[in-house]
Amino acid sequence: MAAVGWSRLSIFRSRLLPVLGAVLHRSTGSNCSSIVGFGSRCDGGGGIGKGVAGLLARDYSSDAKAEQKQFRVQFLEGEDSGIVVFGINRPQAKNAISRDLVKLMSEAMSAVKTNKNVRTVLLRSEVPGIFCAGADLKERSRMHPSEVGPFVSQSRAMLNELANLPVPTIAVLDGAALGGGLEMALACDIRVAASSAKMGLVETKLAIIPGAGGTQRLPRTIGVALAKELIFSGRVVDGTEAKQIGLVSHVAEQNEAGDAAFQRALALAREFVPQGPVAVRMAKLAINRGIEVDLATGLAIEEACYAQVIPTKDRIEGLNAFREKRPPRYTGE
Repeated sequence: MAAVGWSRLSIFRSRLLPVLGAVLHRSTGSNCSSIVGFGSRCDGGGGIGKGVAGLLARDYSSDAKAEQKQFRVQFLEGEDSGIVVFGINRPQAKNAISRDLVKLMSEAMSAVKTNKNVRTVLLRSEVPGIFCAGADLKERSRMHPSEVGPFVSQSRAMLNELANLPVPTIAVLDGAALGGGLEMALACDIRVAASSAKMGLVETKLAIIPGAGGTQRLPRTIGVALAKELIFSGRVVDGTEAKQIGLVSHVAEQNEAGDAAFQRALALAREFVPQGPVAVRMAKLAINRGIEVDLATGLAIEEACYAQVIPTKDRIEGLNAFREKRPPRYTGE
C-alpha cells in the first residue's frame, strides 16, 4: 500500500508542479498595457455601474468595419482595479457562439491569464435580455458535416480555457443562457442571475446533446439525477429556480436598467479583489484539481498549493498587517 501511495504522489507531483509553476509565472507577469495594448481611457459608462472610476478597453472584432464590436474586454480602474469585464455583443445573433466569437474569446483569455494585475473576471452580455442563445445555428446550418465536429471541439477547448483561468470567474446572467450559453456560464466558477433570466441545456430538442462540457459540468454542479432530468427534457428554468437547485449562487430581482445580476456580481468581485492574489489563485487550483480525485490525493494537492504561498511576500505582509491592525497591501509577490 505504501508503494502504491508513493507512486500516486509521484505521478501527482509530476502533473501538478508544472501547473503550479505556470500559475505562479502568470502571477508575476507583465502589466495590462504592455500585454494587451489597450486603447485610451474612457469613463465608467456603458452600463458598467456606479463606483467605477474609469476603465481601459479593447474591442475585439474580426471585421474592422463592423458597427458593433462582438467582444470587449474592460479593465476597471479606481476602487475596482483588478476586475476585468468580458462583454459579448452580437445583438443580431442573440450573442450566439460563432467561429469568430470562439476565436476572439480565446485571444482575450490568453491575454488576461498572463496578467498579474487581474484579480477577477466577470463574463457578461452587452445585449439587453440575453446572455447567450447557444450555438449560432445559422452558421452551423452552412457547415459541412465534416466541419461540425472540429468546431464543437474548438468551442469545448475555449470553454476549458475559461474554466482554467487562474483567477475567479463570475458569469453574469441578466438574460437567457441556453444551450452553449449555459455551458459557457457553467465553465465559470460562480454564476449570478437575475430572477427573470432563463437557463437550460436544450440540445435534445434539436436531436443533439450538449457538446461543450454541459454533460459533465452540470452534474458536477447540481447533481447527477437532476442534471439528467434537465438534459433529457431540455427544460428551461428561471433565475429563482436556478438558485433553488444550486445552478446559480446568487439571484437578484431585475431592475429597470436590466443589470441587476451585473451589479450583484460586481459587488461579489469587490469581495475577492482585496485578498492575497497568489493565495486566491492557489485556492482555485487546489479546489479544481482536488475535486476530481480521491480525498488522499486531494489533500496532497492542497499541501502542494499551500507550499507555494509560504515563501511569498504577501504572506509576510498579511502577518504584519494583522499585527499592526491595518489593511494589508498585497502585490501578488
